[in-house]
Amino acid sequence: MAEYTFFYNPMSRAQIARWALHEVDADYESVFVSWEDKPAALLESNPMGKLPTIIHHASNGDHVVSEAAAVCHYLAEASASGLLPHASEKASYYRWLFFAAGPLESAITNKSMGWEPKDARQEMTVGFGSFDRVVDALDQWLSEHEYVCGPRFTMADVYVGSQIDWGLQFGTLPERASFKDYQATIQTRDAYQAAKAIDMDLIGKMQAEKSD
Repeated sequence: MAEYTFFYNPMSRAQIARWALHEVDADYESVFVSWEDKPAALLESNPMGKLPTIIHHASNGDHVVSEAAAVCHYLAEASASGLLPHASEKASYYRWLFFAAGPLESAITNKSMGWEPKDARQEMTVGFGSFDRVVDALDQWLSEHEYVCGPRFTMADVYVGSQIDWGLQFGTLPERASFKDYQATIQTRDAYQAAKAIDMDLIGKMQAEKSD
């Protein structure tokens, strides 16, 4: 048995987890998830049936992890301590990992669904303030730092990088210079390219089958 079971659909946030799996050089088995017929093993592990979900078959038992940001950090903890933050990097690491998983994700999703806070009271109520404020905050940070924690790549860059990569690809984030430079940097990583090649190949096959 592989060390990890990875439930995925390439047209989902599971792309983030696959990149993380490759960053830690994980031994993993992929289980494809159809939206119309989710496997029982996934629903038993994660009743919401959300992707990505991984099962770590560790020496002390099976451990289920879902939510892409949590999967990324867990994999670094379990299999690649070199991708964890040093003591001096922890503040930036956790700050921007959770910023991307919370305010950034919420701001992008709400705007794409056609809703944004319309006054200061609503900005105080929602967790992200406003789309523009979220984008400006991330832009300012990445204008001054090569990676999330400064000059060194960490697992936080897999999650933050995925958000920016996706946002620029599909137009849900503006094309700020800092975002484009950061995207170009992360796309040179071997693990990113290997994981992306797998998912793009799978998406191509799925689209070909659909057109037949």
